Amino acid sequence: MSALLVLRAGPQALVTDRGRPGHAHLGVPPSGALDRPAYELGNRLVGNDDGAAGLELLGGGLRVRARGDRTVAVTGAPAPVLLDGRPAGSHRALHLPDGAELAVGTPLGGLRCYLAVAGGLDVTVALGSRSTDLLSGLGPDPVADGDELPVGPWSGRVPVAGPVPVSLPGAVVRLRVRPGPRDDWFTDPHGALSDPLWTVSADGNRIGVRLDGPPPRRHLELRDRELPSEGMVTGSVQVPPDGPPVVFLADHPTTGGYPVLAAVEPADLPLLAQAPPGTGVRFTMLR
Repeated sequence: MSALLVLRAGPQALVTDRGRPGHAHLGVPPSGALDRPAYELGNRLVGNDDGAAGLELLGGGLRVRARGDRTVAVTGAPAPVLLDGRPAGSHRALHLPDGAELAVGTPLGGLRCYLAVAGGLDVTVALGSRSTDLLSGLGPDPVADGDELPVGPWSGRVPVAGPVPVSLPGAVVRLRVRPGPRDDWFTDPHGALSDPLWTVSADGNRIGVRLDGPPPRRHLELRDRELPSEGMVTGSVQVPPDGPPVVFLADHPTTGGYPVLAAVEPADLPLLAQAPPGTGVRFTMLR
């Protein structure tokens, strides 16, 4: 059986795929890869079927040894990649012979790298997905040193030629948002988000990213009002009382009791998922 033996997991390595949407009524988040384009690119580079499971690496730092010959690719945040100690490059298909070691270094920009392997990681499926969900605990445990990750049979599809272009994240990311269901709770819902230059705080994870900046002001009569819990979607911009907003990511709770001022366009969420603490954020309100 083909497998990857984890010699060093790094800061955080999680099994990921397209997630398990459609289970909010059970209190289960959608989960899945935060940078979906990077995850999907990896599968194309190694010739996988859509939805094959790979690894999401926060801060890189992974080192694995191959059990059997496989094609692999590292995508997402650009990072040094070594094959048996020699530079191999990211965003391209790499042949990983039996017994060879692959190492992913610290990203040069961005936060999250993705490792795709031909055949996908063949771990247990939970509610239609192999993704690790940090909120509900569904899916496999975070990857640890010494784990052996089984690899499924390769589809036989010819991998996409690489390398492909990759760009470093900028100092400021621009996110498009649409008005949320509770924007009428705030005195200036458009300007409250669009006017400031927000900053990504260090208080963030796969559940959500907290932004530093001036808290949006509620209408005076609503400042002490409590809101019954209501449904939340990925990208919701939730505003706690007297605090800056939180943008929910894929492992977010399915309900919440603070007003949602806006929702980030889904296509822009990968930008936020790759934004390190200290990155500036500009919102553009759509109508």
